[in-house]
Amino acid sequence: MIELIKAIYGQGPLPQDEFFYHSAIDKIEEDGIASQIYFLLKKQGKLEQTPDFFQDFLKQSYERSFYQNLFIKSQQEDILQRFEDYGINVIPLKGIHLAEKVFGHVGARATSDIDLLIRIEDLEIAIEVVHYLGFTVEEAPIPGHFHCSFSKELPNSTMPLVVELHWSLVKQSTSKFDIADLWKHAKPVKGNEYIKELIPNHTFYMLCLHGWRHNLDSMKYFLDLIQALYYFNEDVDYEEILQLAAKHQTHRRMIRTLSILYLQFPFLDKIKPFHHKRDFPLWQYRYAQGFKKYLDFIDYQFLGFDTVKHGFVEFIHWIWPSKDEVPVDGEGPKMYFFLYKKRIAGMIKSLFSN
Repeated sequence: MIELIKAIYGQGPLPQDEFFYHSAIDKIEEDGIASQIYFLLKKQGKLEQTPDFFQDFLKQSYERSFYQNLFIKSQQEDILQRFEDYGINVIPLKGIHLAEKVFGHVGARATSDIDLLIRIEDLEIAIEVVHYLGFTVEEAPIPGHFHCSFSKELPNSTMPLVVELHWSLVKQSTSKFDIADLWKHAKPVKGNEYIKELIPNHTFYMLCLHGWRHNLDSMKYFLDLIQALYYFNEDVDYEEILQLAAKHQTHRRMIRTLSILYLQFPFLDKIKPFHHKRDFPLWQYRYAQGFKKYLDFIDYQFLGFDTVKHGFVEFIHWIWPSKDEVPVDGEGPKMYFFLYKKRIAGMIKSLFSN
């Protein structure tokens, strides 16, 4: 995937080996980035340089995502217009907004839900609005998190449409993140008063935090960041972003995310030099195994915070997560017994997988 993305952005020729493209299909499906790959190749006139079966796969995946995105866009516009009418400040995050603005087309980046940033004081009325629009199935809130989710069933679909209402982007227990710093610079969209968008610096900051939260375990996070750099270019100021991150105590997260991005795609230094790179030898894109995998897990999960206190809070949370975050069935102590059993089994399997 790294080789393919480098070629898409003009850093070498596209591979000619058909086996490469058969293998790429599996990875593209796994990462859910067929729409991005299709649109970027087509936009640059490189799609025809790939095998026919690969083109067919990308086109079919793109068309499915395109029609789904059109539907989600219509639903999002209904919600945003209601928020505008009720005087609720709102900022679309990622999803359709990112596809249209950064990638250049509503179908250029597949999405499956609607993420909206609101002010915490507007949460109650925002929930009333999404309820009125049919999003009545509420997921149990996770203590300490910064969003709540609502969904509604769709005709002829096994998957519901989800709306996430965010009032922040980072857990307060592991940072000093202040969402007001982003709100005060947000700009109204298309003559609206309450529908707004983040400025480029803050959009890129948000994408970095989102990628960090998933330890960059999918190529979609890399593509978002690379495309954002190409699109915003001079409007991204790393020094300003890092100053804001230092204030929010997310500085180490930014350094880790951007270092890994530039180490995997060094051609980005020609587009936007990053002078604060560190080496992260334990991180490998899906290939870390054995003891190295767990060292990287410790580094990311507990040592990637700006203060010892925040790392300790995250360690305690990992040892004793809330019941809504435990990915196993059960109740009370039994539930945690199964959680630890699953973790130990996974660790043993990984350590001896080599």
